[in-house]
Amino acid sequence: MTRRAVAPFMLAVTLIVATSCTGSLFKVKPVTDLPPLPANTRSADAGGVTIRVAPLLTDEESQELFEANLPVSGVLALRVEVEFQSGVPVEVKRAKIRLRDAQNKEWKLLPAKSAVSRILKANGVFAYNPNSRKQFEKEFVAYAIDLKTPLSSSDSRRRGFLFFQTPDKRPVSSGQQLTLTIERLPQPASITIND
Repeated sequence: MTRRAVAPFMLAVTLIVATSCTGSLFKVKPVTDLPPLPANTRSADAGGVTIRVAPLLTDEESQELFEANLPVSGVLALRVEVEFQSGVPVEVKRAKIRLRDAQNKEWKLLPAKSAVSRILKANGVFAYNPNSRKQFEKEFVAYAIDLKTPLSSSDSRRRGFLFFQTPDKRPVSSGQQLTLTIERLPQPASITIND
């Protein structure tokens, strides 16, 4: 190729590469497609607030929702529903949420954006279009439960995921017994979750 032909060719290659990487890093299923909580959901009452926790996602369910295997990343997505029953509005942002395993090791509660970083690191995703990461983050964060807005009779139900990191940052192993504890609500609540 001559020098004149090289410049347009390189520009064309650059444009093709740039446009091919504009979607999300992982194809996240829309939140509206999330099915209702299953019948075998565990629940606890926290003094006018009911907390329901769905069974742990399998690797396949995690792949189906997020196109990423969260357990391999050391991230546990715990599906939760919080429902206000009655009384004074509840400030859920002050709630202290803990997850412990059978060895009494505490799992770190992750903001959804930190879970995204953990997933990318565990999957070895380092070179990407920044817009693709933003799109993945936006779609992933939409699954996180809103714990900032108070619960009241006019806004009585929240659904979404809490994301936890394993104590040693290793993949989540199956067959675990975990206990979710939520404090600083009208009453503390504790729910045992079996894998």
